[in-house]
Amino acid sequence: MDRAVSVDGDGAGNPIRVVLADDEAVIRAGVRAILSADPEIDIVAEAADGREAIELVRRHRPRVALLDIRMPRLDGLTAAAEIRRLVPETAAVILTTFGEDDYIARALDGGASGFLLKSGDPRELIAGVRAVADGAAYLSPRVAHRVITTLRAGGISRGRAARTQIDTLTDRERDVLALLGAGLSNAEIGRRLFLVEGTVKSYVSAILTRLGVRNRVQAAVIAHEAGLVDDD
Repeated sequence: MDRAVSVDGDGAGNPIRVVLADDEAVIRAGVRAILSADPEIDIVAEAADGREAIELVRRHRPRVALLDIRMPRLDGLTAAAEIRRLVPETAAVILTTFGEDDYIARALDGGASGFLLKSGDPRELIAGVRAVADGAAYLSPRVAHRVITTLRAGGISRGRAARTQIDTLTDRERDVLALLGAGLSNAEIGRRLFLVEGTVKSYVSAILTRLGVRNRVQAAVIAHEAGLVDDD
C-alpha cells in the first residue's frame, strides 16, 4: 500500500501519519488492523525491507516510522539510524518479537524513540505510536523492565556518572528531565510545570545538548540512573 496523502503533515485535526515496515505481509496486515482501529492514526505506506522503508519515509515525511528489526536488504536498526539522519522529524519505533538486551541497546543508541514487542498487548502499539507522535519516548512495559534491571545491575558507578552529568543542568531542567524520564510528553510536562509547550521543547533541547545525548530515550535512561525517577 502506498496511497497519496496530504502534505500538510501532523497537526491539529490531522491524523498521525505512519510508515510501517515488516518483511512479513501477514504481520503488516495485523499491525495495520490494530493501528487502523484508532481514527487518529493513518498508515500512509508499507515497506517490505529497510531500504524501501527509508525511501517511503523520505517521500511521505510521516510522523512515525514503525520498523521491524529483522528485514532483508537493510535491518530495522540500521534503517532507524538512517531515517534519523535523513528525516529527523520522523520518529523511529522499533517493532520486534525479540527482547534481547543487545537489540534494545542498539535501538536506543541508534536514536530510536520507542521499542515495542510484537508479542505485547495490542493496545501498546497504539499507545506507543501516539506517545512518540506527541514527542515522548516509549518503551513497552517488558522492555522498560529490562532496561531498568540493566541500570540497576550497573551499580554505583553508572549512578555516580549520571549524577555528575546532571550537575550541569539547572533546577528547572532537572524537573523537566525527571518528568521526561517518567515517559511524559512535552504537553504533559508543560501541564505539570505550568509551562507552555514551546518552552518545554526548548528545555528538552537544552537538556539533550548538556547531557550529550541524541534523543529523549537516552536522556530518560540518565534520569533513571541518576535517581530522578521512581522506577516503581
